[in-house]
Amino acid sequence: MIGFPLLLIPLAIVNIAVFLMGLGLDRLQEPVVSVGLPSLQSWTITYSDLLLSLSLLLLLVEVVKSARPGSKYFTDHFLSVLVFAAAAAEFLLLPQFASSAFFLLTLMAFVDVVAGISIRMVRPKIAAVRAPAPEPVVHTPPAPPPPPAPAAPEVRPAPPVVVEETRPVEIAPPAGEADIKVEPRDKPDTPQAEILPPGPTIPRR
Repeated sequence: MIGFPLLLIPLAIVNIAVFLMGLGLDRLQEPVVSVGLPSLQSWTITYSDLLLSLSLLLLLVEVVKSARPGSKYFTDHFLSVLVFAAAAAEFLLLPQFASSAFFLLTLMAFVDVVAGISIRMVRPKIAAVRAPAPEPVVHTPPAPPPPPAPAAPEVRPAPPVVVEETRPVEIAPPAGEADIKVEPRDKPDTPQAEILPPGPTIPRR
């Protein structure tokens, strides 16, 4: 963004009053208002005082603009030089501008140019002084890689158990014994006790 030279505003006001309105710069000495002071004196403010006060405020803003980090160098100061050159040419060559008020305006334009260039020349040195010293770079050896983790044992599934179906074995009887039949016994082998007849009784005495 191209910076606008603010001191061009009061110079433009003077040029409008001289060329468009046909007024002389001696009209700047006419009083505008009178202000009472605590010293019981009255201060008469003229058009010239108002114009110069406005120019001083604009000069302050121009100096602050030239000191900001993001301002442009060539465009801003080139326009300030053009404003100063035009004001100096009008003061020296045109009789309508032969006035103390216009000389002070020209002087402010010159101060704007010099202040902008001086600030630009000094600011890099201040930045270099305030810049912190670079911290020493310490080269640390890289840490050894961690040992590889032991591989987990491979778990293989157990083979399936095959259960063989067992079949009963049929035993064939020997030859010649197939017709033998075992008959159950009706009576036990133990001999029965024989029952004896009763004997003679012996009388007791």
